[in-house]
Amino acid sequence: MAISDWPLDERPREKLLQQGAQALSDAELLAIFLRTGTSGKTAVDLARELISRYQGLRPLLQADFNTFRQGPGLGLAKYAQLQAVLEMSRRHLKETLQRHTVVGSPAETRAYLAAELRDCHQEVFACLFLDNRHRLISFEKLFFGTINSATVYPREIVKMALKLNAAAVILTHNHPSGVAEPSRADIQLTEQLTRALALVDIRVLDHVVIGDGETISFAERGLL
Repeated sequence: MAISDWPLDERPREKLLQQGAQALSDAELLAIFLRTGTSGKTAVDLARELISRYQGLRPLLQADFNTFRQGPGLGLAKYAQLQAVLEMSRRHLKETLQRHTVVGSPAETRAYLAAELRDCHQEVFACLFLDNRHRLISFEKLFFGTINSATVYPREIVKMALKLNAAAVILTHNHPSGVAEPSRADIQLTEQLTRALALVDIRVLDHVVIGDGETISFAERGLL
């Protein structure tokens, strides 16, 4: 049966308009993005098949083009549309963060950092540079490493902070393993960076470690 023959309150698009996007399942959300199905399958059927094949919505969204296009009904146009949607989501989070003081918006800050770093397959060390009112000046990915480490140079962070005239920073990095628990090396590095930045009167407000589905704040742990 075609989706157009379904009851109105069961059609994904109408359901979204009536109840909000949060009321839809992953398959229903994906079906709206796909728009059409394939021979003998509705867009919802196809969406369910794709989510099953990729073992979840997130792996599908993370797939590179060569992997993505192997799915039925998927090709270059859909891949381009998906990448545009993902980038709009990241920019929306960033603009939301820029309208508020970062320290006053911890949930938004973590959501933005997770969107930027969670799916990286290598360890990435980055900084949020803030003004004296703790508003966002810039987010910079500074160091790129391997699957389990990245070499961080305090001097380069100090140089960037001075270049941007930052008054404070929030340090952040991801753990590609998915486990956000800080290592002893993470704690020692944070202490080193805090001392280095203090020499030029720049405060380290937090260090946020991004895992898979969780974030850990050094400030909340009492590690700063």
